[in-house]
Amino acid sequence: MPSGIVGLLGTQGPISRVEIARVLGLSPATVTQVTKDLIGRGIVEELESVPSKGGRPARLLGLVADAGVAIGAKVTADHVAIVTVELDGTVRSSTEHEYDPGATDALDRLGQILAKEVAELDDRLLGVGVGVPGAVDSQASGIVDAPTLSWQAAPVGPVLRAAIGTPVLVDNDVNTLAAAERLYGIGRDHSAYLVVTIGRGIGCGIVVDGGIYRGANGGAGEIGHIPVWSSTAGTTKATGSGQLLGVEEPPCTCGSTGCLEAHIGAAGLVRTARATNVIGPRGTLATLLRAATTGDSRARQIFADAGSMLGRALAGVIHTVDPEVVVLMGEGVDGWEFWQTGFEPSFRRSLLPARKGVPVVVEPWTEVQWARGAASLVLASPFDSAGNGGEQSRLVRARLGAPGINQGMNQATNTGTTP
Repeated sequence: MPSGIVGLLGTQGPISRVEIARVLGLSPATVTQVTKDLIGRGIVEELESVPSKGGRPARLLGLVADAGVAIGAKVTADHVAIVTVELDGTVRSSTEHEYDPGATDALDRLGQILAKEVAELDDRLLGVGVGVPGAVDSQASGIVDAPTLSWQAAPVGPVLRAAIGTPVLVDNDVNTLAAAERLYGIGRDHSAYLVVTIGRGIGCGIVVDGGIYRGANGGAGEIGHIPVWSSTAGTTKATGSGQLLGVEEPPCTCGSTGCLEAHIGAAGLVRTARATNVIGPRGTLATLLRAATTGDSRARQIFADAGSMLGRALAGVIHTVDPEVVVLMGEGVDGWEFWQTGFEPSFRRSLLPARKGVPVVVEPWTEVQWARGAASLVLASPFDSAGNGGEQSRLVRARLGAPGINQGMNQATNTGTTP
C-alpha cells in the first residue's frame, strides 16, 4: 500500500489525495491514513494547494527529494556504467568503471564495484538494478546467459546480493529501458508498446498489458537474431542501388549466421563499409557516420539499406505483438536520419493495412539511459503486478513502507532471498 502511493507519486508527480484514491482504487480514508504515515516518516510532503470546484482547495502531495534512491548498473563488454536515481527518475549522479566481463573473477569484480558505490552513498538505498546484454531467467534470481560477455548461466543476482547486502534485480538491458518508459516515458499513456534499440546489437523490449513480456526463459525480444535471409556461402547480396550489402551470411555473436544483428548491428555496418571501400580497413562506425554526414552517397546508402532491413523485420514483430506504439532508442539513433530513408518506406510497405499507421517515436539517446533503465527495475517494484521481481521486488516494497527504510533490511535480504 505505501509503496503503491510512493510509486504513483514518483511516476505522476505531485497529485492530490483524491486523485491518489481514484487512480489506485482506494478509499479516501485509507489514502489519508497511509499518506499521514508517509509524511511522518519523511517520505512524502505536502506541497501547494490547487483550486477546487467546491470546499477547501486540494493539497498536493509529492515525494521528499531524498526519500530514497536506486542504483542502476549497465554492464557492457568493456565497462560498467552506474547511476544513482531518485524516486521521480531524476539521475543524481553517474560514473563509469573499466570492466572485463571475460575475467575469471568478473562477477566478484562487479560486486566490488557496486559495493564501493553503495558504501559511498549517503541516501537511503532501495535496491540495485542491473542491465545486461543477454537473456536472464528472471529478475529475481538473475542467472544470465550473455554471449557478448562470455557469460553462461552466470549467477549475477546471487553473487551481487551477497556482495552488497541489498535487493538486486537483474534483466536484459533493453527490458530495463522498457521499464523506464513504463515509469517515466511513453508507457505512462500506453499499455502495449515496443522499445527497439539499435547500436552494437538490435534488441526489443515488449510490453503487453502494462507489463514486460519476458517469455518462458527470459529471452523474449531478441529480434536481432531473426534470420533475415538464407543464402549459400560465398554468394553476395546486392541492393537495388547496386551497392554490395555483404559478402555471404555474416557470423553472429549467437553462433549462427545471417542474423539481423549481424547485418545491421554496429559490427555489421562496419564490415559492409570496409568490404565496399566506403571506409578504410581501420575505419569505425564513427568514420562511416562522418562520411554520411558529409554527403558520401555510398555511406548513406549503407545506412538506408540497414534501415530497410530493420523495417521489414520490425513489421513482422508488429504483426505478432500488435503494439500501440514503437519507441526507437540506442546509440544508433545518432544517425537515424540516414537509417530513416530506407526504414520508413520498407516498414510501412511491409505492414498490413490495419497496422500501417502505427507510430514510431525516436527518442534522443545518452549512455546514461542504459543505467537509468537498470535503476528502473527497482523503482518499478510497486507496479510489479506480474511478479517479475519476485522476492527482490517484495524487499524493495518493504523498504518503501518500513520506517527508516534501511532498518533491518540486511538481515531480511540475507534470509529472504531465493538464489
